[in-house]
Amino acid sequence: MGNLIPLERIESRIYLIRGQKVMLDNDLAELYGVETFNLNKAVKRNKKRFPDDFMFRLTQNEWQNLKFHSGISNLKSHFVMSRWGGRRTLPYAFTEQGVAMLSSVLNSERAIQMNIQIMRAFIRLNQFIHAHKELERKFELLEEKVGKRLKRQDEEITAIFNLIKKMLTIEEKPKRRIGFAI
Repeated sequence: MGNLIPLERIESRIYLIRGQKVMLDNDLAELYGVETFNLNKAVKRNKKRFPDDFMFRLTQNEWQNLKFHSGISNLKSHFVMSRWGGRRTLPYAFTEQGVAMLSSVLNSERAIQMNIQIMRAFIRLNQFIHAHKELERKFELLEEKVGKRLKRQDEEITAIFNLIKKMLTIEEKPKRRIGFAI
């Protein structure tokens, strides 16, 4: 299938919510080429396949934060519409396992191909995060090592300054004159 979406575009739709990498129902529906309403309807018909650790509904606060921080502005085109032009319900968030489970619910060729692409995007993000954790660990070790050296050097420099101050503050006793007194 030649018209697959680049991984970078899929990765930009993966959000970190409640400490988990998730994708929203409207983004998945767009990628799969179905309406959000139909995707959610298929999920509801197969509710047993989607426990809470595979899929959850965002809270109002999470939804507002996500819209604010991710720069989502034109939401109307992606969502199930009500008469007043907005979404009637808060979006569902699908974890990596939930997205994988969607492949058993949506059986179109496009859904299968997109699911493979989405899984690759999750894998790439996991590798990226793992690489960052390894770098973070190395930086922490370096910082700790340098910190110990700096602390020792600070102590040595402080000791030198204290000695210099002590030498400068030694009170000189009045010297006795040498020679004959007249």
